[in-house]
Amino acid sequence: FERITVDPAQMGGVPCVRHQRIPVATVLRLLAGGMGESEILSEYPDLELEDIRACLRFAAASAMERELPLPHSA
Repeated sequence: FERITVDPAQMGGVPCVRHQRIPVATVLRLLAGGMGESEILSEYPDLELEDIRACLRFAAASAMERELPLPHSA
């Protein structure tokens, strides 16, 4: 993940986009909230389209690598 960086001295070590103070989780929340790529790029002019796609690939890889506790449905 060339575009995703983790630096313990920046943003508490959370995965960010290209050493910027834009956490991967922020990009994912915006997408999950229904914001389109062009809207995100307008709000965050330092981002590039490939950054958004790298965030999605990172999230997919993370989900494959870990078991996440899910609540039981009622």
